[in-house]
Amino acid sequence: MDSLEVLKAFGHANILGTHKTTIEITKEKDLTLKGDCIIGIKADKACSDLNIKLKQEIRRENKFKVVIKLNNISETFYGWGHKGLKLRSSRDIVFRKSNFICNRTILINCTKSSQDLNRTLIEKLKNENQLIELTIGLSDE
Repeated sequence: MDSLEVLKAFGHANILGTHKTTIEITKEKDLTLKGDCIIGIKADKACSDLNIKLKQEIRRENKFKVVIKLNNISETFYGWGHKGLKLRSSRDIVFRKSNFICNRTILINCTKSSQDLNRTLIEKLKNENQLIELTIGLSDE
């Protein structure tokens, strides 16, 4: 997989990772328990910050591979771009199992949601100093 973008975010004590249909990272500095899809805060990028090459590939409806890395833990899932994705949110990035599209959506029809992620990874993300990296690239599968 050739990396098109690397996103960085941090953990928080209120990370639950229990949402059935989405995975989200946000630039917000705090998190309530209502944000059960959020796996990282203080993100360095939101949809509007993504590089133009990635945005073009997303709008070509390509298949993408997303790798989540945290220390020695790695988690992989896949998702699809769509020509209708606006990628305009200046605050969030949301990966969706469904085909719902809004300004916050980066990929649709993803193979995992936050509840599907490794529970050890989620537990480690309850530490606010824990760095998480999400690498997004075109899938070669």
